[in-house]
Order: sequence, then C-alpha cells, then structure tokens
Amino acid sequence: MTPSIPLLQPDDCALLLVDQQAGLAFGVSSMDRQTLLNNTVALARTAEVFKLPVVASTSATKVYSGPLMPAVHAALPDVEVLDRRNMNAWEDAAVRAAVLATGRRKLVVSGLLTEACVSFTVLSALAEGFEVHVVGDACGGLTPVSHDLALRRMAAAGAVMTSWLQVLLELQRDWTRHETYDGARAIVEANGGGYGIGLAYARDMIHPA
Repeated sequence: MTPSIPLLQPDDCALLLVDQQAGLAFGVSSMDRQTLLNNTVALARTAEVFKLPVVASTSATKVYSGPLMPAVHAALPDVEVLDRRNMNAWEDAAVRAAVLATGRRKLVVSGLLTEACVSFTVLSALAEGFEVHVVGDACGGLTPVSHDLALRRMAAAGAVMTSWLQVLLELQRDWTRHETYDGARAIVEANGGGYGIGLAYARDMIHPA
C-alpha cells in the first residue's frame, strides 16, 4: 500500500496572485526585481500547465500600483483580474468568493508586498481553515529583513514556505507524466537558471546509446 504523502496535487490546489503590479514592484528590495518577475512568471506558467484554478487580484490600479504586470498576465491570458481597495484581499467579497468558488482548500500564494497584502491575506485564509503555501521567492518585500519577518510570521501561523521550482516539481513529481512533461520542462528551461541550462544541454547533447 502506497503511503499517504502531504504533497500538492494539481487537482487539490489553486493559485492566488495578490498585487503583482509594477507600482508595488518598484518598492521591492528584498530581491532583484527581474528575478522576482522571472519567478512569478514561472509560477503563473506552472499554474497554466497543470490547470490550476487561478484567482488574481490587484489594488489601487488607477491611482498608484498599475495593472497586473504584463508578463504575468501574458502567462495567464484567460484570468479575470479582480481589483479592490483594501490591503487584505481576503476581506474583499469578490476575491474571497472567487477563491471559494474554486472548491480548493489548498492555496498557493504569490504577491506584493510580503509585509502587508500577502501576509494579511495568508493569515486570514489560515484562520478560515485553508492550507496555504507561500511561494517566498515569488513574493517581494520592502527590505530583506521585513520580507523575512513577514515570512516567519506566516510560517509561525501555519503557512508552508516554498519556492516556485518546488511547486512545479511537486506537481510534476514523475517525469513520466507525459501530459505535463513538455510544459513543465519548458518552464524549467526558460526560467530555471542553471538547472534549465542543464536540461537544455542534456536534451541537445546527450543521446542514449
């Protein structure tokens, strides 16, 4: 009998994107902004490949933050973006209803800024009984210290800390899963740095006898 393992499955989780907007990304200094964008796009593409329900929310689009970043939207061309005024997306009726409508009790969360809109939303979802996985390298904070403290607070409340690559590999898990193999591999090659370079090299140069 195969033991039960508490890993993400494509059919049990949804992706929640919170305020992935350029106006907020300008203030990020917890990591290189281009790396942050790369990681967020990779996560969005992962959701598309594995057919995860996606809820995307923005705030203050007209007055400060701008729309969902074009590269992220391009990775999720069919997503409807829900704009709101409050910092905590969970307190917005439309966003919360959209999450509940997915029927998924596991949330994978990415967003800006870690110290506010991400952590407030995550803490509220946890309090309502959701299992929340925070993609730390697809979230950005105002400083490395404040970003780290926000991640620690969410972890202490029960959130699972993860990375975009771990999410992708956790959903794929077996490279003989042919229905998602090409899509998953393409994401790693395009967004996975040295790991992606290695996969491309292996494909082009190493041939079985």
